[in-house]
Amino acid sequence: MKNDNKKIALVTGGSRGLGRDMALRLTEKGIDVIVTYRSQEAEAKKVVAQIEQGGGQAAALELNTGSIKSFDSFITQLQGLLRDKFKRERLDFLVNNAGQGGYSLISEVTEAFFDDLLNVHFKGVYFLTQKLIPLINDGGGIVNVSSGLTRVSVPGSSAYGSLKSAVETFTRYLAKELGSRGIRANVVAPGAIMTDFGDGHLRNSEDLQKMVSSVTALGRPGVAEDIGGVVAFLCTEDARWVNGQRIEASGGMFV
Repeated sequence: MKNDNKKIALVTGGSRGLGRDMALRLTEKGIDVIVTYRSQEAEAKKVVAQIEQGGGQAAALELNTGSIKSFDSFITQLQGLLRDKFKRERLDFLVNNAGQGGYSLISEVTEAFFDDLLNVHFKGVYFLTQKLIPLINDGGGIVNVSSGLTRVSVPGSSAYGSLKSAVETFTRYLAKELGSRGIRANVVAPGAIMTDFGDGHLRNSEDLQKMVSSVTALGRPGVAEDIGGVVAFLCTEDARWVNGQRIEASGGMFV
């Protein structure tokens, strides 16, 4: 049932922001895309429509990456979609992008706050990847989205940054354990990006934008379009020898 002419990627959190641009840039590389969304179904359908208008093939599925108990049902839906729409049984690429902001000083972090971030940013990434590994073709790839906050410490981001550091370590283990199948695993770590992430805290604050610009070599905050192409590159033959790496796309923040 496999269609050898096209490869296919699953992008979590692909309805808007970074995930949307990743999906669009992947299609520019001739890769079909399945995006997931948590609540923004209408936005996800717009992404699908845009891809299909450009001649690509796409679909959207609902997924709460922080609800590990929902993964088995999601996998069943995904397998059905792959068979029925894409006429194949496996994926080629997994992009773990879905996430949410969360900002609190260490002294004010509650267990509930921490667990919410943990489930979305690490536990969900770990176990969704685990369940999808059997569905990824040999020679495929995994791209995990991290953050510049694993390298740079900004007060209020200790929980988020620590969990993204865990994702980076997990990625290196994926590269090691899946290497025998030719599956590569890499990290893309965006810097400060002006999207609606974290309730648009950067996009909505001129003072914060000025601060970011002042510590960034290229002199501005990032936008979603700065990131998608890096992810798309990692899903091509041009990146076939890139494995177990962290690629930071931050315009040179705090270099």
